[in-house]
Amino acid sequence: MRMLGVIGLILIVLGIVALAVPSFTYFTTEHVADVGYFKIDVSKPHTILLNPIVGVAALVTGVVLILIGRRGSRKGVKA
Repeated sequence: MRMLGVIGLILIVLGIVALAVPSFTYFTTEHVADVGYFKIDVSKPHTILLNPIVGVAALVTGVVLILIGRRGSRKGVKA
């Protein structure tokens, strides 16, 4: 059940990050025109918004997985 604990820990970290940083922006460069020696490129921003429910769900799921992993290891169950 060690794997459940690791996955749970990863989900908890991702949930905290999702709650702390509700949106992030990245840029893509698009080639617009090419006239002789001149090249025109445009950077376009793309914003991704994360709903706080996603962060809370990841936190709760991570905690549940860690608890299930501990319960399984106490009973002597091996996966």
